Amino acid sequence: MTTELLAALIVFSFVSSITPGPNNLMLLSSGVNFGFSRTIPHLAGICVGFTLMVALVGLGLGGMFKLYPALLTLLKFAGAAYMLWLAYRLACSGPVAEGERRGRPMSFLQAAAFQWVNPKAWVMAVYANATYAQNQNYLTGVLIVTLVFGIVNGPCISSWALFGAGMKRFLADASTMRLFNIAMAVLLVASLWPIFSEAS
Repeated sequence: MTTELLAALIVFSFVSSITPGPNNLMLLSSGVNFGFSRTIPHLAGICVGFTLMVALVGLGLGGMFKLYPALLTLLKFAGAAYMLWLAYRLACSGPVAEGERRGRPMSFLQAAAFQWVNPKAWVMAVYANATYAQNQNYLTGVLIVTLVFGIVNGPCISSWALFGAGMKRFLADASTMRLFNIAMAVLLVASLWPIFSEAS
């Protein structure tokens, strides 16, 4: 991979990882509701799950969508249904009282599994491999794409959880916290629009 192509890949991985999407919105909400330390398993699950997805897509899983385009449509609707359910749970959740365990943040396994129904994660993984792994040594290209996302993605998404944890003290009031959760639920649903507005 040339230096120019590697630089472009790093920029793409940074921009796509740090911009709003289902993962980042849920991390922001988790940081507000549960704090940063309790959100770490959620963070780790995203990092491992998404990095694994990038590798598997590069190794041929993405080619299934070319052979069976209906699978991508099915995935989009399954992911949307799950995200609507998450948005409903988020909108209905109240503040986590200090010293109480009212609710739980997403676990490592739940966050890792969520990547497989996250439309934005699929678009990122397929596009990155199709664009940046196409060189004379394809397997090396896939490895580089996977490593870059593995390195860049973690700090980017962590910033959302940290920002949420920092906002927690400003949302101590129960009604304010409820409004925040409802707003995050609406944004989570809105994050589906770019995926479904693209031509299939």
